[in-house]
Amino acid sequence: MDVLLAPFMLRALLAAAVTGLAAPAVGTYLVQRRLSLMGDGIGHVCVTGVALGLLTGTSPTLTAVVVAILGALLIELIRSTGRATGDVALALLFYGGIAGGLLLVSLAGNGVFALQQYLFGSITTISASSVVVSVALALVVLVLSFALLPQLFSVANDEDYARTTGLSVRFYNVLISVLAAVTVSVAMRTVGLLLVSALMIIPVATAQQFSRGFRVTMLGAMAAGTLAALTGVTVSAFADVPPGATIVLVSLAGFAGTFPLGLVVQRRRLARMPFPVLDEREPADGHDTVEEPHGHEHGPGCGHPAVEHGDHVDYIHGGHRHAAHGGHYDEH
Repeated sequence: MDVLLAPFMLRALLAAAVTGLAAPAVGTYLVQRRLSLMGDGIGHVCVTGVALGLLTGTSPTLTAVVVAILGALLIELIRSTGRATGDVALALLFYGGIAGGLLLVSLAGNGVFALQQYLFGSITTISASSVVVSVALALVVLVLSFALLPQLFSVANDEDYARTTGLSVRFYNVLISVLAAVTVSVAMRTVGLLLVSALMIIPVATAQQFSRGFRVTMLGAMAAGTLAALTGVTVSAFADVPPGATIVLVSLAGFAGTFPLGLVVQRRRLARMPFPVLDEREPADGHDTVEEPHGHEHGPGCGHPAVEHGDHVDYIHGGHRHAAHGGHYDEH
């Protein structure tokens, strides 16, 4: 047990804890936007940022943050202007990030070994200054994720509806992308750039098996991510295996282990639903459009039960499901 009290291990556990909190928090928004692979795309861009730091002799973490943010802004620009879909924009950054990183590393000469620490993680060798930077960046991500939760959720859930309420959709989309970029930079020394997306998405998938509300899902994902990160680092210390890969495998084991229970919970939830689940391939019967001012704005915390329905959320109110659509509500 003495190894857990060693200074390097305490630094590793602290870095793992803040990563386990921040990564799923942002990952919940990415899953809601159906951009689960965005963490991978930004991670590949970070390769260029790290290589740039190694080439110029500056902090790889700092250059990775800057390049990751620029990459995230570029992804959002390509996606929002309609020049390419979200997955195509991510693919462009995938290949460009890796190619740029390999080119710069080859110019750096002896940067290949150092780059591996960022590709696969090297949390047990993280310095005190790097831990301070990771904690500071993680706190910024967490504060913004919770302080702006209603706005970020509205934009991630339904851009058209968010636009009708007066929200700056482009600004909040960019903010989500920037938060994802900062999170990847925080997590690269913990799980590595090639595995960072796993810690952003798997805990969210685990929490979704049991929760219905967005806020509860986020909190559950953060708890699952922190537990996986701390457990993975501890196991790696005693088993002498790579910490990053161990964290991801522990997270996957958590998902697989809770999957049967999640099925039971979902079946019981469906049994208690006052309305049948509609087949998304069939047109809904009795579907009316409520053009009047609704008199009540549905959203997280509005007090009415929320039910996932295809690509949006219905709110049960007055014996009907109300779904926000543009400037009105669809009722069925």
